[in-house]
Amino acid sequence: MRARSWVLQVLYEWEGRQDGRQLSDVVESVLARRRVDSERVPRIREHLAAVSGHLERIDGVLKDAMHNWRLDRLSRVDRCILRLAVAELLVLRDVPPKVVLQEAIRLAGQYGGQESPRFVNGVLDAVFRTHLPDG
Repeated sequence: MRARSWVLQVLYEWEGRQDGRQLSDVVESVLARRRVDSERVPRIREHLAAVSGHLERIDGVLKDAMHNWRLDRLSRVDRCILRLAVAELLVLRDVPPKVVLQEAIRLAGQYGGQESPRFVNGVLDAVFRTHLPDG
């Protein structure tokens, strides 16, 4: 889904800012500068609200799933992809978990480093097994 790529870009920009701007300000800035299909905007906003509204919970789940890794040591891209995927898995829950995992791995392959797809897959597999009833 192209909306996920936009969400990733907004999260990446937001996390990289040192000016303390709110996520809502960053999304407005991105939408004003970039040509985003208007049909995708509600879904983008929904995903961003899920991440920002549940960030503490999402980060806690990720910390539990990553043995011997700290969130602040991950690349910004990998961290944003993982946060987006966990928000989809635990908050939005309107996309089948296997699809969420596949899409996160695809984003990692497209935007992350060489090892990103395998790393994202491993972390999300742990989240899937420990935090979802059908995992």
